[in-house]
Amino acid sequence: MEHGEISSKAPLVAPVAAGVNRAVAVVDTFLRFIAIIGTIGSAIAMGTTNETLPFFTQFIQFEAKYSDLPSFTFFVAANAVVCTYLVLSIPLSIVHILRPRARYSRLFLVFFDTAMLALLTAGASAAAAIVYLAHKGNVRANWFSICQQFDSFCERISGSLIGSFAAMVLLVVLITLSAFALARRH
Repeated sequence: MEHGEISSKAPLVAPVAAGVNRAVAVVDTFLRFIAIIGTIGSAIAMGTTNETLPFFTQFIQFEAKYSDLPSFTFFVAANAVVCTYLVLSIPLSIVHILRPRARYSRLFLVFFDTAMLALLTAGASAAAAIVYLAHKGNVRANWFSICQQFDSFCERISGSLIGSFAAMVLLVVLITLSAFALARRH
């Protein structure tokens, strides 16, 4: 090739890069929808957890509900905030399908995806610690396991953690995909 001559392969590089970024954006949008399902499912499962056990008579009862424990309340709030963010981030994700070379909106998503990952991790970790205590107790502190008595309550609070931890994994993948798309531009 001589000086000043244009290669026939040069025009193909930009469309291929745009195609890869568009595919990444489609996967990004799909994963956001899945993460929305995980976070809203976790928030609803935890937020509606309630079990009452009679003690000798119907007038004396023991009750276990999520709002009795601040860690569970934080868990529900964190999942609700992350779910709301994910819903609001869908339009930006769709913009990336239409305009695969958009850079600043990807940086915006990377930044806020990371912040939401931190919030979701904090909420899920706080709830997981209480779920562990509910299942195992703590002999040194004389905290006994309540899951033998409140079986349904413990099943629901344990199950609600699954969607939240799955959403955490999806957020890590989303951050990685956005970083990959940003790195492909250079």
